[in-house]
This record gives sequence, C-alpha cells and structure tokens, in this order.
Amino acid sequence: MKTYICLAGISIMPFFFASCAQESLTGDTYARGEAGQPQTVNRGTITSIRNVRLEGSDTARAGGGALGAIAGGLLGDQVGGGSGRRAATVAGAAGGGIAGTHAGQAASARQGLEIEVRLESGDTVSIVQQANPREQFEVGDRVRVLDTGRRARVAH
Repeated sequence: MKTYICLAGISIMPFFFASCAQESLTGDTYARGEAGQPQTVNRGTITSIRNVRLEGSDTARAGGGALGAIAGGLLGDQVGGGSGRRAATVAGAAGGGIAGTHAGQAASARQGLEIEVRLESGDTVSIVQQANPREQFEVGDRVRVLDTGRRARVAH
C-alpha cells in the first residue's frame, strides 16, 4: 500500500511543476490589477539588449518543496524498521523538500531581457521583462515604454 501512495505522489509531481510554470509568454497579457490603470507612455530607441534569467516563482518553490518533502518522507518510510525507519523518513522528507524546492524554482524560471531605451526626452531607462517569442526586439528599434508607476515594460 505504501508503495502505491509513494508512486502516486511522485507521478503527479511533473504535472504540478508544469502547472506552476504556466505563465503567458505574450506581450499582451496584463495582471488583473493593471486593467483600467493609467500608464505613462514614453517613446524611445533601444540602445542595448541583454539576455537575463528571471528567477522562478515563490509559489512553485514552496509547492515543489512541499511535494518533495512528502515524496521523500514516503520513500524514507519504506527503508528499515524501528528507529532506523523514523530516521530514514525524516532524512527522506528533508532531502525531498530541498530537492523539490530547487526543482520548483528551476521549473518556473523564465528567459528575460534587459532592454535599455534612450527616451525622446534624453533620459535612458533600463527595463527587465520576460522574453516574448512573438515580440522580437533589436538595437535601434523605435519602441514605447509603458509605465504604471510601479511596473514598466517595453513594447513596439
């Protein structure tokens, strides 16, 4: 019975990470709280672009840690007997939690861009945003910088 529970827990982990990692890659997606909020629009020219990696989400990291701890504890419980079994369960849960945390972090990390824009006003801004395969940027492109006061992004 324990083996079936353990295998069931392990078999759902990839689906959990995949669902945590689902974020829109389109430049047309806004957070609900941004709908109807005024944005300042500045125009400018891209002067440099650098690829960056955006860290994974805290939710995926926590979820991965929890699932990893459960799976590790269940696996550890299959080892030995008595106090050895308890120690293996605790060690399995701790190791699984650590591994799950790293797996959740890696699964939800994204490719990003650091885009430097010389605005028409003469100011220069640098904005980091998630890369969008449907919207390619190149140095010299004329772009808009959309700024809500809390968040900004670059768009064509």
